[in-house]
Amino acid sequence: MLTARTKPPITDSVYLPTMSTSAAGNDLNEKQRRILGYLREHAVTKTYFKSRLIAQELGMTAKEVGANMTAIRTGEFDVDVEKWGYSSGTTWKVDVQGS
Repeated sequence: MLTARTKPPITDSVYLPTMSTSAAGNDLNEKQRRILGYLREHAVTKTYFKSRLIAQELGMTAKEVGANMTAIRTGEFDVDVEKWGYSSGTTWKVDVQGS
């Protein structure tokens, strides 16, 4: 019988990748790596990106971009991504560190 002392703790924690594994992109799936590469390449000259425009460039839907952006936003990469606007689709504010 499990008692309060022997029951495992209840946690609502969410897995967030650590710097050591996510910095290299090891925890990202193929779509997430493509989005990250796109942001790294284009954020040098641009700061704001619409999901639908990223999707058009990468052959995805805006919904796929938004769903996969979470891994990039929560990971520790050289790209900072912030959800910025919602009118006429999601806009992302992107800053590449070191550029």
